[in-house]
Amino acid sequence: MKTRDLEKRSSFAGTGYHLFEPKMSLNLPTLLNQESHRGFKKKIECLKNPESQTTSSLQDNPLQNLQIASHEVLEKAQKSGRSKCPKCGSSRMFYCYSCYVPVETVPTKQIPVLKLPLKIDIIKHPNETDGKSTAVHAKLLAPEDVMIYTYPCIPEYEEKRHEMVLIFPGPNSISLKDLGLHLQRNTKKNVCAEDDSTAEPFLKQARIESEQQNINECKANKTEDTGLKKIIFIDSTWNQTNKIITDERLQGLLQIELKTRKTCFWRHQKGKPDTYLSTIEAIYYFLVDYHQEVLKKKYKGQYDNLLFFFSFMYTLIKNAKSSTGKE
Repeated sequence: MKTRDLEKRSSFAGTGYHLFEPKMSLNLPTLLNQESHRGFKKKIECLKNPESQTTSSLQDNPLQNLQIASHEVLEKAQKSGRSKCPKCGSSRMFYCYSCYVPVETVPTKQIPVLKLPLKIDIIKHPNETDGKSTAVHAKLLAPEDVMIYTYPCIPEYEEKRHEMVLIFPGPNSISLKDLGLHLQRNTKKNVCAEDDSTAEPFLKQARIESEQQNINECKANKTEDTGLKKIIFIDSTWNQTNKIITDERLQGLLQIELKTRKTCFWRHQKGKPDTYLSTIEAIYYFLVDYHQEVLKKKYKGQYDNLLFFFSFMYTLIKNAKSSTGKE
């Protein structure tokens, strides 16, 4: 089975640092030798706050308590080897990272599909290889809510900047905990602007009062309509990020920085903080925190399946390392 070795890359996804996005590989002997040489001994403390990780079993597999669909379909595909993409015919493992579809040996109906509370745009640098990025996982698992654009072909965001945030660190970035307050201020401004009409004819007064009542009820009940519609992520190496982040089409967007989570990535660059996340981890963490911090709802695993492919690879590599005594 011909595979490609993991390759190091970095991608901003709002951690305050650049992220690492290796090329997915099933060449486990090569991978294990590389990891052993690089001293892959970091502690896995992710997907939960450090305070909650009190048992050795959770430390051994921090993904075990997530509500993720069965990996049986991926296990079968792994045994059968590479398969053709049903669209372009390319030989791939699990999915085609160019067409964003599962390969022939992975039935689409056996892959979980998620509905996200927000739309997600991922802006990829043109020099980045599609097969290196976990951003593809998001498109595969939430196809109706995720779009991947290759820079410089990106949308115009100017008219709806108030409905979007950019996940990227910077001097003016805020934490996700502060996002709720920011959205509340924007909502109040918009409501006040809509209410500033005093010269309506008498016959329209009943309708206006009814609409005002609906507005007040929405404000009082804290519905999911926070005013936020879309999240933007940048998928690029550290050296190439500046070209994208300084693009005039991204100026004026509110920036959010994620810096409290730790990565579970199986290939972490030596000497770098464990807050360097892969793109799919950054998307997952943002949605979980948004659900709890902004929507003020209890999280019950609604977005765990975003890590469907990620968790499979994590377990696969961890088991292989354990069997060779290199963990």
